[in-house]
Amino acid sequence: MAAEAARALDYRSKYILGSAVPALEYPDTSDDDVVEIPIPRERTIQRQRERAATAAKNVPGISLFAIFGSLFAAVLMVFVVLAQINYNEAAAETVRLNTRLQELTEQQRRLEITYENVIDMKEIEIYAQDVLGMSKPETDQIAIVKSTPIDKVEVIGESNSGFFDGFGPFISSLFEYFK
Repeated sequence: MAAEAARALDYRSKYILGSAVPALEYPDTSDDDVVEIPIPRERTIQRQRERAATAAKNVPGISLFAIFGSLFAAVLMVFVVLAQINYNEAAAETVRLNTRLQELTEQQRRLEITYENVIDMKEIEIYAQDVLGMSKPETDQIAIVKSTPIDKVEVIGESNSGFFDGFGPFISSLFEYFK
């Protein structure tokens, strides 16, 4: 029995958590704390190995559906990441273009103010009188021209009938086309 048994320590002994390390506060250990445990025979070990091998063979494999599903999910994740990158680039471009639009709108406003400040009616009047030789009209030069009564226009050939009135000529033109 001594050859088939191993020496193990009793868990209630003076060893730390059932290990082979003795507790420091108990330096004197006795053989009473040692318990002999029988070692399993070779046949029992062989049976355990066979069970483990059989259990490894009976483990179900990974199905093709699971593999394709995982690959599909991975591809979708890549597309989502790429779409997010494109969205971020488009958003950055939008911000840049909006900033540029604001700058151009401000520049247009400043140019319109400058243009309005350049036009001075007094300078135009002086230029017209001195350079072009123009003058203001006198009261006897102003004449009111009376025109005929309000012009009237008559549209010939317009009918206020329905949709199907133009349908007949359309059909006849189709027949003439295919002759």
